[in-house]
Amino acid sequence: MAPMLPPLSIVLPPAMSIFSKTTILASASASAQVIAAMCPAPPPPTTITSNSSAHATGPSVLEPVAAEAVPEEDEIKHLVRIMNTDLKGANQVQYALTGIDGIGLRISKIIAKDAGIDPRAIIGYLSDEEVAKLDAAILNIEKSTPVWMLNRQKDLMTGEDKHLLGIDIELTFKEDTNNLKKVRAYRGLRHERGLKVRGQRTKSTGRRGSTVGVRKKK
Repeated sequence: MAPMLPPLSIVLPPAMSIFSKTTILASASASAQVIAAMCPAPPPPTTITSNSSAHATGPSVLEPVAAEAVPEEDEIKHLVRIMNTDLKGANQVQYALTGIDGIGLRISKIIAKDAGIDPRAIIGYLSDEEVAKLDAAILNIEKSTPVWMLNRQKDLMTGEDKHLLGIDIELTFKEDTNNLKKVRAYRGLRHERGLKVRGQRTKSTGRRGSTVGVRKKK
């Protein structure tokens, strides 16, 4: 082990020690002043006092403020019934009305404008009054649509220009076909036999039945 050395002791003269003490104290006080200037003291704590006028006019700081009510959006109707037909509520008016037999895209736009409704509006968000307006506009479609766009011009029985919708299209077609069969017209006979009516070829197309095929000559 290394030999232990006695501690060193430095003895300063009296004058030197007094001078060093005063220098150290002066430097310490100067540094404290600099730190105090750089870091200001925090503000004193504030006390909340109850004010009777504040309670009378509005809510106090300590009282919880009620949250404002957020208006909920109108719920969409997933099915809208017009002309005895269920239409998808997520579609626009101009596309939803095409779900009714006899109404195309052009006719649907005319109906929407006649009812005073935006054709691009979602039909599921329409009110009951607006749906009723659409229904009424469909019933009066002959008045708002040009004659050349109607699907039943110069009716055989009445001679009027009509626009058939829904089940009326199928019923009218069956009635016209039966009338042709009763008068034994050529078109009626072709309908009876299940053959093509409008002059199409039947050698290579429209071949139905159990004996479809080509027989080879022996």
